[in-house]
Amino acid sequence: MIYRSSPVALSQKPSILRIARNLLLIVLLALLLPYLLAPLYRAGHPVSTLMAWRYITRAPVSRQWIDLAAMAPSLPRSVVASEDAKFCSHHGIDWGALREVIDDAEDGEVSRGGSTVTQQVAKNLFLWQGRSFVRKALEFPLALWIEVVLPKPRILEIYLNIAELGPTGQFGAQAGATYAFGHGASSLSPREAALLAAILPNPVRRSARNPGPGVRRLAGIYVARAQAPELQRCWSENRGF
Repeated sequence: MIYRSSPVALSQKPSILRIARNLLLIVLLALLLPYLLAPLYRAGHPVSTLMAWRYITRAPVSRQWIDLAAMAPSLPRSVVASEDAKFCSHHGIDWGALREVIDDAEDGEVSRGGSTVTQQVAKNLFLWQGRSFVRKALEFPLALWIEVVLPKPRILEIYLNIAELGPTGQFGAQAGATYAFGHGASSLSPREAALLAAILPNPVRRSARNPGPGVRRLAGIYVARAQAPELQRCWSENRGF
């Protein structure tokens, strides 16, 4: 007896292949889209994925863009001192800090953050919050690409306008400064700038408006770090800061 494939079974195979091909194309497009968009962010006022999600879910969002040149100089200096001391010298990833994080994990110590400002820009603009190996695998090459297509001052400007800096949807330096101190980012004192830096990366649990002992201690450290010789060279070599 000869068994023949039914017409229904034969017609299902091309359909499954088409679905798989379309899904693969969607995944590839999603992976390539950040690399296509990043060069366009040399100008404009980009929003983070978290901001976009809050807009979609109708959660409160407050963000007023402020150019880097209009910010009090103490703010970018304090943030670099607190988040990424080698910002001016690395090319997207601080490999030394990354090795220290890996060593700490191997020794069973509490893992410290090793992400650079550029990595955080990559994550905030194109990826998602929370820790995962998948996100890190996507974040690393994207951070390297961002350093190729965007100048350092622009990377820092974007970060300071998309970082979450308040407990109820305040994003960016202007909204964060207004919420915490009642005035904009252009008139921040060195102490106020360091307080804002000290609440990163968790402005929900930490407060610049009503700082606790830990935040005040960190702010004092960042005020001193911002005056370190290597960071002073960074500011003098990069007039955009």
